Amino acid sequence: MVQTRQETECSFIPTATSNYTARVYTWRNRVLQRALEGLELLDAKVSRAVLRGRDGGNTILLPDTDIKDSEWLADLLRHGLLKASFIPPAPVRELRDLTRYRKTLVQERAQEVNRLHKVLETANVKLTAVATDVLGKSGRAMLEALVKGATDPEILAELARGRLRQKLPQLQEALDGRVEPHHRLLLKHILAHIAFLEETLEQLQRDIEERLHPFEEAMTLLMSIPGIQALAAATIVGEIGDDMTRFPSAKHLVSWAGVCPGNKQSGGKRLSGKTTRGNATLRAILAEVVWVLSHMKDNYLSAQYHRLARRLGKKKAVMAVSHSLLVIIYQILSTKQPYSDLGADYFEQRDSARLTQRSVRQLEALGYAVTLVPKEVA
Repeated sequence: MVQTRQETECSFIPTATSNYTARVYTWRNRVLQRALEGLELLDAKVSRAVLRGRDGGNTILLPDTDIKDSEWLADLLRHGLLKASFIPPAPVRELRDLTRYRKTLVQERAQEVNRLHKVLETANVKLTAVATDVLGKSGRAMLEALVKGATDPEILAELARGRLRQKLPQLQEALDGRVEPHHRLLLKHILAHIAFLEETLEQLQRDIEERLHPFEEAMTLLMSIPGIQALAAATIVGEIGDDMTRFPSAKHLVSWAGVCPGNKQSGGKRLSGKTTRGNATLRAILAEVVWVLSHMKDNYLSAQYHRLARRLGKKKAVMAVSHSLLVIIYQILSTKQPYSDLGADYFEQRDSARLTQRSVRQLEALGYAVTLVPKEVA
């Protein structure tokens, strides 16, 4: 029988590009052979949530030191107990960075628009109560005039264009405020920042389109699904790529994304089914697509949303349809076949007998005698 002795050596290297990151070296040294059998590398920058659980409910108790954590992770890797993380190829990572940065810029622009509304309200200018879009052509002209020092409500109201000119009396009343010099200064800087963000967004959109050329097939397949347009498709491709072989099944993908029920049991009792964190960006874009579907009535996914929203509420319906949507995305990217809709009446056709019985019971409860006669097919 061969005895085995394990020796461990930890060395921490600065995280510069040349050194990459702190690594842990482990090996097993056979006493009789006295030869180096194997050498394994493992990044020490692995989240401790893997070891201790996210909610502190892990049964494995480990010392709270980086060295002990590193040794434990290296031992797990040596025994094949660690799975590789999903790291998409470089083109997908570049697209992901650009789409996420675009979302950040859109949020910053929305914040600046809210600041603009606040400054107008502080100056008692009720332009938002009359104009639908304060940053439209008419609104921008009025704001620029305010920045330049114009205060006469009649002169400002005459800058209205199109259908807004039908509300000149309301505009004159709304523009009769108290605009101080510091209000003009704030408006100037806010408008300049908004213009900068809009210009950056246009340039960023062109950069995203240039990097979408290798993914034209995936984009076409994704946009065959109702509710998904070019921007949503680009975001989805940037998050999961176009190669679905990385995920063994659709269940693995929806679990990774965090759009499936959680699994938490203790003592034979099922506890919270709260969803996991998953990929926040992917979850957000799926929810946006489902919200678009909620305003439709001509496809299977919209019928599923309305069916679930009546019974479970809108929030749970959004999560359930997001799950179905991601399963569909997995299938069409795997098979390279466009989406084929089941139709808005799929559930009615599937449950026709049950719907017929329920309708008969409702009519009988209202005092009617119901006799069903099949319709003759012409």
